[in-house]
Amino acid sequence: MHNKILVSSYILLVLLFSLSSFNIVVAKDGDESGNPFTPKAYVIRYWNKHVSNDLPKPWFLLNKASPLNAAQYATYTKLVTDQNALTTHLQSFCSSANLMCAPYLLPSLEKHTGDIHFTTYGNKNFTNYGTNEPGIGVNSFKNYSEDASVNSFRRYGRGSPRDNKFDNYVPDGNVIDQSFNSYSTNTPGGSGQFTNYAPNTNVPDLRFTAYSDQGTGGEQEFKTYLEQGNSGGQSFKSYGKNGNGADSKFTSYGNETNVAASTFKNYGQNANGENQNFTSYSSNGNNPQNNFKNYGVGGNGPSETFTNYRDESNVGDDKFSNYVKDANGGEANFTNYGQSFNEGTDVFITYGKGGNDPHINFKTYGVNNTFKDYVKDTATFSNYHNKTSQDLASLSEVNGGKKVNNRWVEPGKFFREKMLKSGTIMPMPDIKDKMPKRSFLPRAIAAKLPFSTSKIDELKKIFHAANDSQVAKMIGDALSECERAPSAGETKRCANSAEDMIDFATSVLGRNVVVRTTENTNGSNGNIMIGSVKGINGGKVTKSVSCHQTLYPSLLYYCHSVPKVRVYEADILDPNSKAKINHGVAICHVDTSLWGPRHGAFVALGSGPGKIEVCHWIFENDMTWATAD
Repeated sequence: MHNKILVSSYILLVLLFSLSSFNIVVAKDGDESGNPFTPKAYVIRYWNKHVSNDLPKPWFLLNKASPLNAAQYATYTKLVTDQNALTTHLQSFCSSANLMCAPYLLPSLEKHTGDIHFTTYGNKNFTNYGTNEPGIGVNSFKNYSEDASVNSFRRYGRGSPRDNKFDNYVPDGNVIDQSFNSYSTNTPGGSGQFTNYAPNTNVPDLRFTAYSDQGTGGEQEFKTYLEQGNSGGQSFKSYGKNGNGADSKFTSYGNETNVAASTFKNYGQNANGENQNFTSYSSNGNNPQNNFKNYGVGGNGPSETFTNYRDESNVGDDKFSNYVKDANGGEANFTNYGQSFNEGTDVFITYGKGGNDPHINFKTYGVNNTFKDYVKDTATFSNYHNKTSQDLASLSEVNGGKKVNNRWVEPGKFFREKMLKSGTIMPMPDIKDKMPKRSFLPRAIAAKLPFSTSKIDELKKIFHAANDSQVAKMIGDALSECERAPSAGETKRCANSAEDMIDFATSVLGRNVVVRTTENTNGSNGNIMIGSVKGINGGKVTKSVSCHQTLYPSLLYYCHSVPKVRVYEADILDPNSKAKINHGVAICHVDTSLWGPRHGAFVALGSGPGKIEVCHWIFENDMTWATAD
């Protein structure tokens, strides 16, 4: 009996020990809930297995793992084996896995009439606002599609004599695919005002068709189309086309855009007796690609004024066709075409050609350009510059190797290594992450999805991406960049799972690694003071792996080895209170000999490839890997 009690006690102790051990394993290798079967739990175990040191875990990286719970993980892992099945569940998959997918938007057949004042409408298609609404009144629409990604707006104030006002169409959009058709077209009287179309958008694909076409008598005004947009493409067709006696003003198209491709067609074409005023097309743009066709072509007696086309733009290629061609009488003034900050290639075709007694005045035609077919007998032409950017040194001046204030490189984006000293006050750029928030796919799912340009049609089908959509372009651009041959001395890899990133970093640097990023975004867009500074690996020249986000439906990083760098950590202080506000990570490239001479660092700092070292901060959600000290 005594022996049985001892045996039973022993078994109980073994069971208790086993259960406690199991709990320890779960707590160590599970996610926050303790569940060891989630994608995040798997990533944590993967880190523990493949990184050899016991330094604190990089939660800023591990928290980017897929948020799928264990049941969802099992379900979607099974669905991904049948891509048709995954496609039918795309919206729930994207929502659960925190991906960026185009919403499935059905056309709206609603008609909105009466004295309606709309505020904040978004993320679905919109049809028929104030169409053919009779009588006197005002239509007012504010804040369409804030923070939305894909939308279509059709027929605003079409055929109505009312006054129309539209404010804020997709402001601050992030990776949007937008189309707007028919604003105040076929209107018998009534004025129109449109303000802020897609300002501050990030990577837009915008299409606007038919603003005030075939309008009668009403005064129309359009302000700020894609102001301060970042990358992407946009097109605008038919502003005031076939208008009858309506005065039109257009202000600020694509100003201060960063690498945008633009097409504008048919402004005031075949207009009858209108006064047209267009101000600031793609001024202050950075590497803009612009195509403008048909301004005031075939007009009957209008007064035309065009001011500032691509003024002070940086590089870029432009084509302008048909300004006041075949116009009947009237006066045309054109000021400042392509007065570039830096060299660009511009072609201007057909100015005032075929006009019937036009009075034409053209001033200041820019740099490195060609001009064809302007009316030599009836046109006054001043200041044609066929010069290189060196002749406009007043706009881009380098004195003693120091760059004078340059608007094209954000202050503090690049700096010299000597600035990383305690007490230095310097500008800090905007290091905030502008990308949409996404998570990694679990490796088991990512590995079963196609990931190559040769299979892009399969990917477009899975993600409901139409051939001409921004989502399709985004996928194609990402795959092309991932398949690009590495630069000389570069080792690269695109990581669409946390495990892929860990594998690449450890293959380059070994298993004793640390990954770092800047702690937060405090100090962005202002002056900061440098506090204590620590050189990683003793401040010696070393090798690192840097990883930068790439736009894609799931979180995707472009990682590459960076030889001959010095990496620093620095406390960032408020320059007034001296209080610590951030902990920054900076990387200094010691060898810049393979960089292009037009790299932004040399534009900002002066000098050239191989002559200076260049430093920059690691921005939010980017990261750099190095061997552990």
